[in-house]
Amino acid sequence: MQEIKLLVKDENIETILNILNNLKSGLINEIQTEQTKEPLKKTHYQPKKNSVIFEQESGTNDTSGKYSVNAYRERLKKGKS
Repeated sequence: MQEIKLLVKDENIETILNILNNLKSGLINEIQTEQTKEPLKKTHYQPKKNSVIFEQESGTNDTSGKYSVNAYRERLKKGKS
């Protein structure tokens, strides 16, 4: 097994660890760091929906509203004339 050592400034360690922790599982077996004074912050993001949003249900598929693609294209054509 190969080993890679990185020397990282203290202000960048959180960003580097975040990148390494988000890599595909199974790619990295273990991540070791020296003890820091502050525990590393975890992301507290929680999705509003815990399900897949299909294209048919998304706002971009709504053709009746203010933001329809065809109406926007027509406004662009009128603006160029």
